Amino acid sequence: MQHNKRSELEYWLAFYLTKGVGFQTTQNLLAHFTFSEIFAPNSELTQAGPNRSVLDNLKRVNWQTISSLIRECDNSNIDIIYYSHPNYPQLLKEISNPPLVLFCKGNIDLLELPKLAIVGSRNATEVGRQLSSDIATNLAISDFCIVSGMARGIDSCAHQGALNVSGKTIAVLGTGVDVCYPKRAQSLYREIEEHGLLISEYLPGASALASNFPRRNRIISGLSMGTIVVEAEQKSGSLITAKYALEQNREIFAVPGSVFNELSKGCHALIKQGAKLIENCEDIFAELSVLPKSCLYKVKEEKKGECTDPVLKHLTFEVTPVDKLQQLSGLQMDELLSKLLDLELSGDVIRVLDGYTLIGRS
Repeated sequence: MQHNKRSELEYWLAFYLTKGVGFQTTQNLLAHFTFSEIFAPNSELTQAGPNRSVLDNLKRVNWQTISSLIRECDNSNIDIIYYSHPNYPQLLKEISNPPLVLFCKGNIDLLELPKLAIVGSRNATEVGRQLSSDIATNLAISDFCIVSGMARGIDSCAHQGALNVSGKTIAVLGTGVDVCYPKRAQSLYREIEEHGLLISEYLPGASALASNFPRRNRIISGLSMGTIVVEAEQKSGSLITAKYALEQNREIFAVPGSVFNELSKGCHALIKQGAKLIENCEDIFAELSVLPKSCLYKVKEEKKGECTDPVLKHLTFEVTPVDKLQQLSGLQMDELLSKLLDLELSGDVIRVLDGYTLIGRS
């Protein structure tokens, strides 16, 4: 096979597998040369900055190994999403060191959905586990995809909370995407593979090295609009994820707890540093200026004008009486009043003497 006939996937895997080549080197090279120029046997790439040993490594790419890897992934139903692939998540491209490739098992369309991360302690309390599950369930009902790391405790409960309501969830692994870790999470792993998405930047078959997990955490936060921390010790992986989220200019939400609980100390430290204190999903929606199940937040820009919420679509900046709203929406009165209360708490409508009106947003 001639070097200039190779696929884009092969070239990205060549970068990924070449020792000494990371995101920055790749970007520098691609700013000056085409793929075929970079991997041409006699190429001179010194103006792009890599040192001699990296250049030598690029000339020694084993294309057979790359072909074998692609075949192995095909046979194992593993999709390979590379940096310029149409499914590569836009938010992840914004972080300082995005993965060159992602190995994926499951539904890669989930990468395009609005995502929120939920992380926390492996040794969570029963209250923490329940909270994680409840928050994930409510966010999933409101069309958010839940991102976490499949660890026991808070992470697993977040994934399960989304799956319980047929919601969407992504697990970012610190092992190969075909390796279930921890071992006891087999049934959750299979459920996410079937109904959600498993992703990893590590090669299939890669085992669980301690150094993999902090690196993995930058992807959890990088994929997400915001990270929610539920129970975390003062020094924990969850706080590493929160630190990445901060560096990536993403929202950080923390659930407070008892001052006597060691697992609340990490959350309290985050709140002191400016994380948003949250008690429920309404707090998250208010902070993100999105309304669950409404026209105010859609993934695709072109849908912005559409409104499917049965109450909101009949409200304007003029006052609409409640009985008129009931008539227009077709809802039962108790359901309507409950919905109006939610909209009021979310800061999207205001109750006035004769009915309700929309609140203008700047």
